[in-house]
Amino acid sequence: MQELIKETAKNLFFVQGRFDATTQEIADEAGVNRTLINYYFRSRDNLIQIVFEDAQRVEKEKSEIIMRSDLPFKEKITQFIEGSLSTSLQYPYLETYIISQINKGSCQKKDIQSEDLQNLYKDIEVEMGLGNIEKIEPVQFLFNMISLLVFPSAARPLIKDNMMISDEEFDRLISERKDIILNMLFKN
Repeated sequence: MQELIKETAKNLFFVQGRFDATTQEIADEAGVNRTLINYYFRSRDNLIQIVFEDAQRVEKEKSEIIMRSDLPFKEKITQFIEGSLSTSLQYPYLETYIISQINKGSCQKKDIQSEDLQNLYKDIEVEMGLGNIEKIEPVQFLFNMISLLVFPSAARPLIKDNMMISDEEFDRLISERKDIILNMLFKN
């Protein structure tokens, strides 16, 4: 029952984008009595924190590909992009949810270690030296990659409305982004 409630909350938040869903709406969607949410999670805020931590875990697993893998640099980036786009298709509002929770100050978590980040910067500098990517500050390379990955999903409702794109069309466009992003980040 606890897992059903948690998965229902994830679906409401990450798939449907209903971040303000009440405990009653979560209970109705799960087909359970609202008191069960308080029984298992003590409060809506605790449920949100648990769901947020699950979302952060997904993000951390993706980051591990870049930070700890022994794969060649471009392959690490490719796998990170594939994982990010796959997650974006599975949970269309995950990035928006994470950003909104961090902006509200209700959830904050740093998952990247300084040493890992410095190693990644060195990898980027090596790739620049080899001529595989443009010579820019390593943090700018990461800004570019993250922006190309996150912005379309984070701005999904705005983009869909202003560009008159259906959910199906948006998902198709997201699924095609891997090669577009790689071609923008890498020279070859």
